[in-house]
Amino acid sequence: MILGLDISTSITGITLLDNEGEVVYNLSVDTRKYKNFFEKADKIETELKYLWRATKLDLLPKRVFIEQSLQSFRSGFSSAKTLSTLSRFNGVVSWMVYKHWGIEPEYIAASSARKLAGVKITKDKKAKQCVIEHVLDNVPAVVIEYTKYGNPKAHCFDKADSWVVARAGWITCQKEKNLES
Repeated sequence: MILGLDISTSITGITLLDNEGEVVYNLSVDTRKYKNFFEKADKIETELKYLWRATKLDLLPKRVFIEQSLQSFRSGFSSAKTLSTLSRFNGVVSWMVYKHWGIEPEYIAASSARKLAGVKITKDKKAKQCVIEHVLDNVPAVVIEYTKYGNPKAHCFDKADSWVVARAGWITCQKEKNLES
């Protein structure tokens, strides 16, 4: 079992894959209505605790992969304050994983995860759009909901991103198994 997390202070995606790489659990946790950092963290922990209780012993993740938080500035993107907050939040959720499952999370850059998961990024589209299109075409177990205007709802991008992280983690594990045998 592989757990993939796309952590954010607004919407966090959570995906659990079985040993064959199939989706067991895929959801998003919307924390936009919580203004306090710790309320947001508490909401994520509540959802993770639900997962911990809902999964039987044979469904517990063996490894956890988390999308690495941004490490540098890019013009027109996140400010230093945003990067710092995201990094702290990533650390808090990482601690929750370790505290409840005893698993030290492994971090993977978004671009590396997309490449491993087979998501092709084209120059004419944003990465998130390419990810959701890939998931729509290849992963029916990840349910994508739409607005009344026919666009994917915001939380669906995070569900798709968490699947990419989980899939990249699963592929990493498969490669390691092949090297061992």
